[in-house]
Amino acid sequence: MYKHLFFDLDHTLWDHNTNSKQALDEVYQHFDLHTYGIPSSHQFYLKFNEINHRLWDLYEQGKIAQPELRHNRFRMIFSELGCYDYSLCDKISDNYINISVRKPNLLPNAKSVLDYLFPKYPLHIITNGFMEVQDIKMTSGGIKHYFREIVTFQNSGFKKPEVGIFEYALDLVGAKPHECIMIGDSFQSDIVGATKAGIDTVFFNPDGRKQDITLQPKHEVRDLIELKGIL
Repeated sequence: MYKHLFFDLDHTLWDHNTNSKQALDEVYQHFDLHTYGIPSSHQFYLKFNEINHRLWDLYEQGKIAQPELRHNRFRMIFSELGCYDYSLCDKISDNYINISVRKPNLLPNAKSVLDYLFPKYPLHIITNGFMEVQDIKMTSGGIKHYFREIVTFQNSGFKKPEVGIFEYALDLVGAKPHECIMIGDSFQSDIVGATKAGIDTVFFNPDGRKQDITLQPKHEVRDLIELKGIL
């Protein structure tokens, strides 16, 4: 039925939470962050997630740019602690990115599903992540060779859920919307965005999150292994 499959990367294939937690633990130890009033690396991880999620929402809405996202995360954490040494915050930011993108952890069954799909379909990535780090993440996770095209804001000029990024991807692979399906974990960015572009969707929803919106994905799965019964 489909000629091309589009995947999101972070939180869909690449295990962002595990990789981020491991990287933040290393950063916490390296910079002795307990001396700044952060009681544990776990608390550091929780605060980072809270602020990172907030800033990513702003980035995807076009309200902040990439440098603000990358550096403000740690500046905001330390400002709450009364520390305004932004040069230190920027060093921590660079260190975190350098470590986290090289972590290899994938979500359960990601590799086996890609092994199954790879001989059957051309596979591609559509991501709001930054091109220079997505390539490293895919290489670190051992999955880069599965994918033909990687579509980002940098090469398309659009971010999910904007229809433009999906239209760019369709033009790039030479396909019509009904010939493709998008698999992703973000209901707003992946499912709503692709649906508006006329592309079928698979909502990867491992936590069973409820959505208030009436729009329904073509399929919903809790485990990536379920894709074998769909594709």
